[in-house]
Amino acid sequence: MSPEMNNGEGRNMAIWIGIGIGAAVGIGIALSRRKKSPWDSARDISRRVADHSGDLAESTRDIVDRVRKIYDEGCKVVEEAGELWSHGRKLVTR
Repeated sequence: MSPEMNNGEGRNMAIWIGIGIGAAVGIGIALSRRKKSPWDSARDISRRVADHSGDLAESTRDIVDRVRKIYDEGCKVVEEAGELWSHGRKLVTR
């Protein structure tokens, strides 16, 4: 083989390496600047919820306790209203 062929092959190899590196850099830049899809934001939200699931469970327990107290108080009010109603009917019928 003559030195001219080796030199030509080296140039071709350098060109192809340059094209490969340029393509890789271009793809990297394009991917870094792409807009986020709705699925990306959904994944972020689900990760945040998973990270704070303990806090969410505690808050949910607090809400359930408050609703239970409100329900119990509402039952008491209804019972008292029923007693007042029947007491009032007794007074009217006498």
